[in-house]
Amino acid sequence: MKQRISEILMAISWRDFANNYFHKSSSWFYHKMDGIDGNGGKGGFSDSEAEQMRNALYDLSDRIRRAAERI
Repeated sequence: MKQRISEILMAISWRDFANNYFHKSSSWFYHKMDGIDGNGGKGGFSDSEAEQMRNALYDLSDRIRRAAERI
């Protein structure tokens, strides 16, 4: 997942993103980004979590665009 979003990796507060969109801790989110499941094994995002990530990024991009339009 990190490779897929490398273009924006440093531009977003992933702690806030994880909390707001997944209602999870940043450590949970960073483990998922690194391909580690909740038990420390190999895992990463499930298909439904990947879809949730996609929708969250769409929502965030919409929020950024609306903020830019108000300037």
